[in-house]
Amino acid sequence: MTTVKLEGMPDIETQNELSLEEFKTEVLQDYKIGRISREASLLGRKEVLTGKAKFGIFGDGKEVVQLAMAKVFMPGDFRSGYYRDQTFMLAIGQLTVRQFFAQLYADVDDVNREPASGGRQMNGHFATRSLDENGEWLYLTKQKNSSADISPTAGQMLRLLGLAYASKLYRQNPELQDNGKFSVNGNEVAFGTIGNASTAEGHFWETVNAGGVLMAPMAISIWDDGYGISVPNKYQVTKQDLSEILSGFSFDEEKEQGYLLFTANGWNYPELMQTYAAGITAVRERHIPAIFHIQELTQPQGHSTSGSHERYKSKERLDWEKEFDCMVKMREWILETEISTEEELIAIEADAKKYVREEQKAAFEQSLTVIQADRAELIDAFKQLAGQADEKLASEILEISRQLSEGLDKDRRSNLNASWDALRLSLHHDLPGRQTIIDWKNSVLRQTQPKYSSHLHSGTAMRVIEVKPIYDNHAELLDGREILNKYFDLLLARDPRVFAIGEDVGKIGDVNQGMAGMQDKYGDLRITDTGIREASIMGQGIGAAMRGLRPIVEIQYLDYLLYGLEILSDDLSTLLYRTVGGQKAPVIVRTRGHRLEGIWHSGSPMGMIVNALRGMYVCVPRNMTQAAGFYNTLMQADEPALIIERLNGYRQKERLPNNIGEYTVPLGVPEVIHNGEDVTIVTYGACCEIAQAAAYKLAEVGISIEIIDVQTLLPFDVNHNIIESIKKTNRVIFFDEDVPSGGTAYMMQKVIEEQKAWQWLDSEPVTLAANAHRPAYGTDGDYFSKPNVNDVFMAVYSIMHETDPGSFPMNF
Repeated sequence: MTTVKLEGMPDIETQNELSLEEFKTEVLQDYKIGRISREASLLGRKEVLTGKAKFGIFGDGKEVVQLAMAKVFMPGDFRSGYYRDQTFMLAIGQLTVRQFFAQLYADVDDVNREPASGGRQMNGHFATRSLDENGEWLYLTKQKNSSADISPTAGQMLRLLGLAYASKLYRQNPELQDNGKFSVNGNEVAFGTIGNASTAEGHFWETVNAGGVLMAPMAISIWDDGYGISVPNKYQVTKQDLSEILSGFSFDEEKEQGYLLFTANGWNYPELMQTYAAGITAVRERHIPAIFHIQELTQPQGHSTSGSHERYKSKERLDWEKEFDCMVKMREWILETEISTEEELIAIEADAKKYVREEQKAAFEQSLTVIQADRAELIDAFKQLAGQADEKLASEILEISRQLSEGLDKDRRSNLNASWDALRLSLHHDLPGRQTIIDWKNSVLRQTQPKYSSHLHSGTAMRVIEVKPIYDNHAELLDGREILNKYFDLLLARDPRVFAIGEDVGKIGDVNQGMAGMQDKYGDLRITDTGIREASIMGQGIGAAMRGLRPIVEIQYLDYLLYGLEILSDDLSTLLYRTVGGQKAPVIVRTRGHRLEGIWHSGSPMGMIVNALRGMYVCVPRNMTQAAGFYNTLMQADEPALIIERLNGYRQKERLPNNIGEYTVPLGVPEVIHNGEDVTIVTYGACCEIAQAAAYKLAEVGISIEIIDVQTLLPFDVNHNIIESIKKTNRVIFFDEDVPSGGTAYMMQKVIEEQKAWQWLDSEPVTLAANAHRPAYGTDGDYFSKPNVNDVFMAVYSIMHETDPGSFPMNF
């Protein structure tokens, strides 16, 4: 750092060596960026209130502190923030004003115009591109990075932990230090930003606690303007002072744990520069996390365009906000220190306003280019149809055309609705102009739908070539846990990017010994115990995966997935989609579920999972050999997945394949595990064994069932193989351990409706699920809570009784 001396003012410590003239130039450049950001906020609000955009949320009032933070943000660093950070993004050169407005207008036609989300996220949700057009990693160390924002409050904190943790791994794991694409000796800092009210969320405190344990280079900035929407701090924060309640996290030199804690006023430009320069230097060099509590901030336009802050702030507070507006105070300081003159500042302000207006106009016009071209074609088609129609129909078609042409709504929906209206009105008229409109509609839908639906997956996992397990005549018979253990040993040996974290994963090798001995062999950086903190375990994996690592993160039991479900659903499963292929996080979430004992260790909430995690793969192996194959498949891909190992299968005997580290199980490809002729049973996981046991009992009474293990629920039977079995048996049961209408209803919809299996059925399709309550404890609790062999027997037998009551009398 270097010192800048200003006449009559305290010395200022800065990050870079600057002469006085250079410093003054930099200050004026900062002021210009701040003014541009403020003008963008003001104009953005106007655009929403006049109907050109749907919703606006802005970062006005936070400009100066973000300018200061931007000065210490280096190439390779990552931001994990929230929707007030527009000035910061402008200052680091990763957002332009035109891109800012392109997002406000939801411009989906060119990702280069709105690179953060391709028009999929509301404004203020920032992201940089980590991937090229082929999905390959860019050199993240050569650019300033922002992980993709999400709206759920404090959700960004969990990912922040992993972004910082990656720096720790890159610095401390010698095998990773030469990877210049993702890290330079772990020098990168992860910057997190959060509003004062969102610190009331559990995600914030869980992350703060975990960050202090891990001692990863994480810098959390709290923008404290005293409110959370309309709710003041007295209802948000104990003692109304975050610094006071965070003081217990202060860094302890002796224990070498804790945070460097800083406070500063958000309107004080020199104080903020000095605070960040000193704090981030320590974070970067010593890997001591820091918290910057930035107070006395304002929010001139209120929370968002959905309301006015005049409704809940007192006149005294509003007057104070005008006086202590950070841009007003920065302006006063510039004049007071004679860095610039009144005339020069007026010119900067005028230029900023003019520039923002020009960029807004350009962004708006660009966002309408395709829509207007489509509309012109449609209006021409209307004229063509009207020219072919009788007087009444022609009048109606031309009225639709007039309303579309003169209407205020400039969107695709209006275009398509108009086309549908014209087609309905002309339904019984055999006119060539109708086909022109039909062709227009279908073309627009075909070209436009991918702009809103693409990149749910990258597709790499689906392209992995299946390799069957190979066995010799003397294949070793091992416990399922030993199969996994041998697999994980091979995986960790061949790929230094892989690490595993979770509760009890390290020293004891997980509760079921799948990773037994791995920590002793590969060290506690690769196999690491964590606290009981499922949400931040997920975040730790997400952030690390966004920086090129391959984490396996463990939720000890499937029932506890609910603790981490929000971040998996809102962040991980949407990441590729909400960045239109700009960012990825190939995390494998490992857990175990299905049958064991009791309410909290026997969960199979598959309906909840498959509907919450679209964008992830969900693998439900029936044994550990199959599970190892899924790990192999996913490690060859770049997509996130959940693997649910079978909880009561760890001590069941399985043959060890010769190619344990090489074979793969394809995703979305069911396997027939028992051939039969009378009834098809579609199931997965632990239920496969129950169905197989029932098959032998049914054979005793002359009934032959075919059992299909779906293997993955997401994706589900991509080649529609299940219908081939139903064509043979003409009867089907969907069987699992979820609650009624859960996983079985999902499977039924996929097969009966999507595969159109209904046309091959001679009997009503049946679902067999657990009772609606949670499973009770004990052997009998399981028997009376979840489907058992006798339940399967009766479900199948009842279908056969209906078909042939003489051969299958109901004498049970």
